Amino acid sequence: MKHSKIKVAFFDTKPYDRQFFEAANRDPQYGFDIRFYETRLTPASAAIADGSQVVCAFVNDDLSEKTIRKLHEEGVKLIAMRCAGYNNVNLAAALGKLRVVRVPEYSPHAVAEYTMGLLLTLNRNLHRAYCRVRENNFSINGFLGFDLCGKTIGVVGTGKIGLTFVEILQGFGVKILAYDLFPKQEEAKRLHMEYVPLEELFRRSDVISLHCPLTPENRHMIDKKSIALMKPGVFLLNTSRGALIDAPALIQGLKKKKIGAAGLDVYEEETDYFFEDKSDAAIDDDVLARLLTFPNVIVTSHQAFFTREAETSIAEVTLRNIRDFFQGKELVNEICHLCDGKRSCPGKSNGTPCRKK
Repeated sequence: MKHSKIKVAFFDTKPYDRQFFEAANRDPQYGFDIRFYETRLTPASAAIADGSQVVCAFVNDDLSEKTIRKLHEEGVKLIAMRCAGYNNVNLAAALGKLRVVRVPEYSPHAVAEYTMGLLLTLNRNLHRAYCRVRENNFSINGFLGFDLCGKTIGVVGTGKIGLTFVEILQGFGVKILAYDLFPKQEEAKRLHMEYVPLEELFRRSDVISLHCPLTPENRHMIDKKSIALMKPGVFLLNTSRGALIDAPALIQGLKKKKIGAAGLDVYEEETDYFFEDKSDAAIDDDVLARLLTFPNVIVTSHQAFFTREAETSIAEVTLRNIRDFFQGKELVNEICHLCDGKRSCPGKSNGTPCRKK
């Protein structure tokens, strides 16, 4: 099959998606027939993919059983996620019908650097100072921060992004605690990082930063119980997945001053809001609206990944995944339906790690 004849239905498209994917698609090794659609992928909009062999989806698209069944009926063979996370994909429903690939890493520096920016902004009140000075108010009352040097930073998840964040922290003179289901002891030695149980990390950290994927097991890992373990005034940072935090519990922690500040680039119910312009309407989500009232909370619209380097990498890896599928090559970025990205795949008789993680 010639690449020019391979149709790709691109859902939840923004202008920057077209910019980077059209640029990457000009490479002669690709040249796919890409159709860009602004609508999100849902069971109802899946019919748009009629005649396409590939669907390209993003973090807030609905890849539930109903959607996958409809895509299969429309003749789609491949779901190409242009992101690392895939918690919105029903892998069990896709088994035997569609194969699923993703972009497991694009620019860990983009997300890690953004996380550091959130921490520094919250600590030194840069967001509030900017607004105050624009109104000719040069008072610094209420902007008292603290030295990061000497503080304890807890990092939950030490994959590519988590470790890059730890590398950035090296210049700040902090103590670093880490939690991961699969500790990297050599990296811990190199980066002067101590792996501890999760509850211990909650108890000891002045700042807690989340860098783990969302799984059924860790949904709402930050809840009323875990917040109770934390130091008074702890800073929480989440540039991973919104559902890692129970937002109502976070609000209670903020109201009681248990949580000193929160930097959130993700939110559990972000689908109806993030990436969209809602400036002409009130926010119906009472929890999100309440979070936005706190001066010590920064909510941004899932933009930590958004750099030129990351967008270029996302486009190139996504198109390469599609090319490899139609050329019959090994799909190194395929999401394994058997192990669902876990370390040990039951499809491996010797228990060795699955490459499709």
